[in-house]
Amino acid sequence: MTIDDITTPAYIIDENILVHNLEILKYVEDKTGCKILLAQKAFSSYALYPLISQYISGTTASGIFEAELGHECMGKDNHVFAPAFTDEDMDKLVKICDHIIFNSIGQLMRYKEKCIRSGISIGLRINPEISTQGDNAIYDPCAYGSRLGVTIDMLNKADEEVLNGVEGLHFHTLCEQNSDALAITLKAVEDKFGHIMKNMKWINMGGGHHITRKDYDIDTLIGCVNHIKSEYNVQVYLEPGEAVALNAGYLVTEVLDKVDNGIETLILDASAACHMPDVLEMPYTPPLRGAQIIKNIKEYKDVTAGKDIQENEETGCTVVQDLGDGYAAVYGQLKELNFAKGDTPEAGQVLGYVSEPTKYYTTEGSNVYFQLKKDGKAVDPKEYLPQMAMDTLD
Repeated sequence: MTIDDITTPAYIIDENILVHNLEILKYVEDKTGCKILLAQKAFSSYALYPLISQYISGTTASGIFEAELGHECMGKDNHVFAPAFTDEDMDKLVKICDHIIFNSIGQLMRYKEKCIRSGISIGLRINPEISTQGDNAIYDPCAYGSRLGVTIDMLNKADEEVLNGVEGLHFHTLCEQNSDALAITLKAVEDKFGHIMKNMKWINMGGGHHITRKDYDIDTLIGCVNHIKSEYNVQVYLEPGEAVALNAGYLVTEVLDKVDNGIETLILDASAACHMPDVLEMPYTPPLRGAQIIKNIKEYKDVTAGKDIQENEETGCTVVQDLGDGYAAVYGQLKELNFAKGDTPEAGQVLGYVSEPTKYYTTEGSNVYFQLKKDGKAVDPKEYLPQMAMDTLD
């Protein structure tokens, strides 16, 4: 049977790729002694839990139902974190979980005694207030006003006994990132919470680690984990989700119709509605079998210029131009824009005019700030733009 023979819609898992990913994760466990837990909110195909359990240490949950799933279908270490718990859920969680991690001092104090009586290892989520998300602020749990985690300021203002009975600290600041972002985060965590970590039994570094990606720096990850273990004498936990099943499956669908109202759109027998935040906000483009990916930006025609418009004293008015396929162009030091946020200009249309020098450029004359990004990360424009454009930029 081939993919073309399968009744749609269906999710197909490639067991060979899944096992390859799991072997990488087991290698990290073996090299560091850390415990890796499957983040079920990213991958919860429970029929594969017996296979996954042969390689990693257990599951982590974001609520009562995932906690029950991990308990029933994996049966190993079972951790849970949620922004808040109900009394009803807590009564069930203390019977099936090994670690319960609280998001706030209020939730910690409300349920601490119940957890201690039940033999639960208690954790508290911290906010190290360090961002590695770049332009993806919507995914940044360390942003100002974030509801997630306790800052060092909050702890300093709390009663001294608030951490009595707490055995671990948890942070989750990454999203599909490499280990260099973890290293940056860890420095902030140690600077702010290091004196507290010395009294803990474990540190949970959360998820967002893209460990099984081809370009992931595993040596840096191993170094980070081993440093924390040796410096603070703690057990370290990692909670990758997507990394477990990265590129290990397909959503097989059938095209039911094709419509064209200025944009040619395919109507499928499946929906990715639950993934819309990733697709629309990151921006994230899922790979499509047989699709053509445009490599050169000069081939793009109409693009949304007004994806984002900001203004500050560093770069003046800054425009983020969505070029599609994960590419974005950032122009700074502009004025008198010819469009509004969300407008789609024609190819060749003037976007705006250069402003006077700002703090970013203090040289005399007019200068344009330009940056090219791919999937939210800065890339070398020379690899993508036509030579004529590069000559102009030089």
